[in-house]
Amino acid sequence: MKSRVGSHGSLEEGKDLSTRVVTQYKPLPLRLLQFLLLFLGLGIVFSFVSMYMVRYSVVQNVIPMVQSRFQPCIQQLSLESWIRPPSNLLHSMNDTQLFWRASIVPQIKDYPFNRTRKIAFMFLTRGPLPLAPLWERFLKGNEELYSIYIHSLPSYKPDFPPSSVFHGRQIPSQVAEWGRMSMCDAERRLLANALLDISNEWFVLLSEACIPLHNFKAVYHYISRSRYSFMGAVDEPGPYGRGRYNPNMTPEVNLTDWRKGSQWFEVNRKLAVDIVKDELYYPKFEQFCRPACYVDEHYFPTMLTIESPSLLANRTLTWVDWSRGGAHPATFGKADINDQFFKKISDSPLCIYNNQPTSLCFLFARKFAPSALDPLLEHSAKFLGF
Repeated sequence: MKSRVGSHGSLEEGKDLSTRVVTQYKPLPLRLLQFLLLFLGLGIVFSFVSMYMVRYSVVQNVIPMVQSRFQPCIQQLSLESWIRPPSNLLHSMNDTQLFWRASIVPQIKDYPFNRTRKIAFMFLTRGPLPLAPLWERFLKGNEELYSIYIHSLPSYKPDFPPSSVFHGRQIPSQVAEWGRMSMCDAERRLLANALLDISNEWFVLLSEACIPLHNFKAVYHYISRSRYSFMGAVDEPGPYGRGRYNPNMTPEVNLTDWRKGSQWFEVNRKLAVDIVKDELYYPKFEQFCRPACYVDEHYFPTMLTIESPSLLANRTLTWVDWSRGGAHPATFGKADINDQFFKKISDSPLCIYNNQPTSLCFLFARKFAPSALDPLLEHSAKFLGF
């Protein structure tokens, strides 16, 4: 019986022990669970608060950033930004990009602002401008009526002082070879850069050996009052005219269209755009007009005769002397600057201006050596009127 009781007692004791163990450890998981739930709740609340604060901060930072980005765009759409000429003539555009940009033309003829029409003087030169002091005297006091552009060899580094009107007026240039298409490329490059200034209305091509024959007021009046642009375009039957024509240029250019003229021209804005945007005649001249066909004497005269013959005065404004013969006109130095020389220019045959005969036919002359500068400056008031 004892053993039974003992056995029973042991079972009861075991049962009691088991009960005590469970009673001892049961509260721990509950407290731990409560702690974890509390920690999880606080974490969720903190996460929501953090997300809200971050989102609010980002929005506050983004709004002024977006506003600051859009403000310049609004400013760039102002009329002034479109009509303001480039402050720096040096740019990274290639010819294709430049010509495309320069050929953009407003379709409404009336300008919605006061536009002062300017003459763009475009100097095509190898390097220095030895006659620059004479041009500076000619231009002085007329700063609102002209622009200057210089195309030189890429290797040339100009050294004009900041006070000079030629300072900073060199455009991105490439090598130009006489009688080849690269020469016409240089002239188109000058026109395209000048077209970026919407105030430029007339475009005059000059060399480093050119001088003005009259004061600025007379030159501006003559060009601005003309109904025509001054581009020589002659149908010359000899070997140096029609003899240079290549039949492979048809159908774009026929023999009856073939013209010859002086390289030195003056054109208005409409014709300048026509020259820059041309993609029809350029390939033909590039391929089929090579020495002894000198393309700079034929490309522009022929193209403009086909496209806009009624706008051409069919003569140049630049006087030259071919009387000595050879491939180039005569050059004049110090000894040539006298009364007889300028009388010879003024006594040239009559020409037509706005459909009327006139004795004033030339506004510029070439070719003048650097040695001619001093006497020209000394006698500019007498011979040139300034």
